[in-house]
Amino acid sequence: MPELNLPTIIISLIVLYSLASISYVFAFRGQYRHPNFKHYMRKCWPIFAPLNCILYMSTKKRARKAILDLEDFPELQVVQQNWETIRDEALALKSEQAFESTKEKGSLGYYDVGFRTFFKYGWSKFYLKWYGYTHHSARRHCPKTVALISQIPQVKGAMFTLLPPGSKLTPHSDPFACSFRYHLGLETPNDDNCWINVDEQTYAWRDGEALLFDETYVHHVANNTDKHRLILMLDVARPMGPLGRMFNFVYCQLMRFTLVPNDSTDKRGMANAVFAKVTPFLNRSKQLKQTNIRLYKVLKLIFNSLLIAILLAVIALIIFIPYRLLF
Repeated sequence: MPELNLPTIIISLIVLYSLASISYVFAFRGQYRHPNFKHYMRKCWPIFAPLNCILYMSTKKRARKAILDLEDFPELQVVQQNWETIRDEALALKSEQAFESTKEKGSLGYYDVGFRTFFKYGWSKFYLKWYGYTHHSARRHCPKTVALISQIPQVKGAMFTLLPPGSKLTPHSDPFACSFRYHLGLETPNDDNCWINVDEQTYAWRDGEALLFDETYVHHVANNTDKHRLILMLDVARPMGPLGRMFNFVYCQLMRFTLVPNDSTDKRGMANAVFAKVTPFLNRSKQLKQTNIRLYKVLKLIFNSLLIAILLAVIALIIFIPYRLLF
């Protein structure tokens, strides 16, 4: 029997922990249950479950639930108190067709690796801030809103989002547990038929009202009205202990790679620059789906495998560097 050395033991423990984390998120976390494991794989980024579970364990007790109490986050009160000022700047953007321009094929804002799948439902956005970077276009068009959120260090990301009448976003969860998601109603249908469901809890948007939730719980959206839904969406720092903050620092650095510009005056993250290059290939592969489904599935498998390999390499580096420093 070969002797077990320390690296082998550590790797084995990491593998076991990773499998346990994926199983926990799939079968036990929250109230929502996936119809099958394939659905979980497609909608919920299980590759990030091991790191996310470290953040879950480090999250402070008051924040360990799907929908959070706004009273526990008093720093956000100033946002809600100024909702009309924020609304006016968002409506000005809407009248200038700013939301439409960011989702047009070929535009800089179109290549959004994080939210790209939402475009097919008519969803659109305008970024204000993203993990250490404030958009120049936002400073020009929304100076009051930018100034307001810049006063709150817990706000890591910000954007306006627009959901058209009759649209929806199917059940999904966000990959990174580095933050919570804040929604502030600006111009909404004010109707129970325009809602978000977070872990089997339904909330209907209202003008001037806010919601804070953990976006790594499964959530889905529907606007079954004849009016648009316009909101301010913020990423708010997850309150955690020292271990969680250490891991979260790495996560936040990864988030910077997903920076998306609104126009040519804004910076672009590396992940979205790469996504812009491979998008023509992805579009051609979708056309291939209609003519040669077998080849399409092979190419899709290769692409997804490469993506997973890159993510695993990043995670391996996150684990390997501290290990080398300690041993």
